[in-house]
Amino acid sequence: MKFLVTKDLAHSTLLSYLMGSVVFAILMYLGFDMVLHAYVIGLDLHSVSVTLFGDVENFVEPILIDSLLLQVHIDLFMTLFALLILSSIFIRLYSDKVMTKWIVHFLLSMGILAPVALILAYFVSTLFSVIWLISFVLWHLLASIVAIMILKKLLAK
Repeated sequence: MKFLVTKDLAHSTLLSYLMGSVVFAILMYLGFDMVLHAYVIGLDLHSVSVTLFGDVENFVEPILIDSLLLQVHIDLFMTLFALLILSSIFIRLYSDKVMTKWIVHFLLSMGILAPVALILAYFVSTLFSVIWLISFVLWHLLASIVAIMILKKLLAK
C-alpha cells in the first residue's frame, strides 16, 4: 500500500521485487493466453470463422453458445484484472510522460473491444471477427510492451 501513497521505490527493494514478480506473471499470462486462443478459436481469419460458424464441407460444427459465452466471460474478467494492474503500475512509474494516458486508454479500449467483438461476430456479422482478431493481437502486443517497460524501470532502480 505504500506504493499507492508515494512513488518512491528507492527505500523499498522488496516492493520493487513484488511488483516485478506480478508484472512478470502477467507477461507470462499474456503469452499463454495467446497460445490458448490460437488453440481454441484460432489466430487467423479462416480458423476464427470455422470455429464460430463451422464448416459444412468438412463436417466441423460451430462452437456452442455456452462455450463461447464462457470464454468471453473469462476473457473479460482476466483482461480487466491484468490491465488494471498493469495500467496502475504503469501510470505510477511513467506519470511524467505525455504518452502515458494515450497508451493506457488505447490498451484498455483494445482489451475491452476484443471480447465484445467476438460476441458480435457470432451474433451480428463476420466483420467483427476481423475486429476481434486485430484488437486481440493489439492489446496483447501493447500489454507485453507495457509490461517490459515496467520491468525495465523496476530493474533499473
